[in-house]
Amino acid sequence: MLHLRFALSRRAYALAFMLSVASVSPPSFGFDDYQLPSLGGASTSVSNEEYRLGRAWLRQFRAQAPQWQDPIVNDYLDSLVARLAPHSQLGNLRTTTVMVDNGSLNAFAVPGGVIGINSGLFAFAEDEGAFVSVIAHELGHLSQRHYARGSARAEQTQLPAMAAMLAGMLIAASGGGDAGMAAAMGSQAALIQDQLSYSRRFEQEADRVGLQAMASAGYNPDAMVRMFGAMQRMARLQGGTPPEFLLTHPVSDSRLSDAQARASQLNIADAYTSDTLYDMMRARALLSIYHNTPQQAASRLAQENSEEQAQRYLSALIAARNGQTDNALQTIDQLARELPDYGMLPASAATVVLEAQRYEEAITRSQRLLRIMPNYLPAQLVLAEAQLQRNPQAAYELLRDITDQHPETPQGFNLLAEAAGRSGYNGWGHLARAEHLQLTGRIDRGIRQLSIAKDAAQQENDQQALARIEQRREAFIEYREALEKF
Repeated sequence: MLHLRFALSRRAYALAFMLSVASVSPPSFGFDDYQLPSLGGASTSVSNEEYRLGRAWLRQFRAQAPQWQDPIVNDYLDSLVARLAPHSQLGNLRTTTVMVDNGSLNAFAVPGGVIGINSGLFAFAEDEGAFVSVIAHELGHLSQRHYARGSARAEQTQLPAMAAMLAGMLIAASGGGDAGMAAAMGSQAALIQDQLSYSRRFEQEADRVGLQAMASAGYNPDAMVRMFGAMQRMARLQGGTPPEFLLTHPVSDSRLSDAQARASQLNIADAYTSDTLYDMMRARALLSIYHNTPQQAASRLAQENSEEQAQRYLSALIAARNGQTDNALQTIDQLARELPDYGMLPASAATVVLEAQRYEEAITRSQRLLRIMPNYLPAQLVLAEAQLQRNPQAAYELLRDITDQHPETPQGFNLLAEAAGRSGYNGWGHLARAEHLQLTGRIDRGIRQLSIAKDAAQQENDQQALARIEQRREAFIEYREALEKF
């Protein structure tokens, strides 16, 4: 199965390129206004519509592509995006990330500020600079609005064209392969041809924005040049079947030379590196990729000269998988003493004891970490899940806060539904289940769940829940109208 389950071919190059396109800067989008107005309005609202269409695409993508659920790595990815974003000409565009459970090299950017990566990007990028260079490049596509600029069609046709293209990608993601590509290409062939004429220039623009962002954020831009060289070698070795990322982002000699020349002219602000931390994230990715043969992950990490502390960390994770909980904790706790600034280490230890069903210890460890890092989501999720087994009311209160602060996190709503049910808040529990359904692209089921939530809230005479349910019903119906464009 190809990564993202997209059966791309060279003839579909232009279509796939359109995933690395951009949006404009939308207004803030909080928990109370997920609603997506119907498409095709006045041209003055196109920017908001692009944003909402991109977020609708993300929900459908969650329903059809395999997700890599790892809060620790996701938090790390979010931190990299947050570090690069102020230097990437994004304006006030709010970004969100999605991680795909696939070992092939890929990353993508979708209008609406969606940044996606495969677990395979960690496997291919052997140091943090190389990994960051890909994220910086994708942010460059977003900041330059390459989709909107690439279309030579009238402004009112851009959104229907974009909806058709994204619909085709969703068909492909669900196993439709060439049928999905044909659906997306069909009537939009002329628009896609427009994209081809822009692609080389767009790649160079995204490179330039990305290189500057890296330097301004403290990363050595030479890492992008090294990454390009590695990709070029990979493309030559794989011949006619390179990974999709190289089909959508081809590395030519001229592009490599241009990046090298520009990187040499940039000044690096306050050099920043964290290769040990990156290697630990890479360890988690490799363990996910080689989940059936974890020793392959350990061998690869060792062969590629990863930091010794990261190798010890991976050994501890493997030990935990094998039921050697205390041995794993001994290693992770020692690493936490050596690297006290790495909150992911005590979070990893808390996760290990949670998975071993040592709930009291998971609560103690996560609470200790949250006293130092109060809003650290991986620790909050561990605490909430452990409290579900010991104190559902406390879990419910915590998860209400988590979902308010992180309204794009399906896992939070899934846990909230369970915590609310165990605590006797049935109306809120069904509402949380509805939110989880809409976040994962199952809007019709979400609307039906809202009816169940209303009945439960009426039985409980919970007026606050009833008001919230009615508010969300209106948003869900508008959201369904947006999804119908797919």
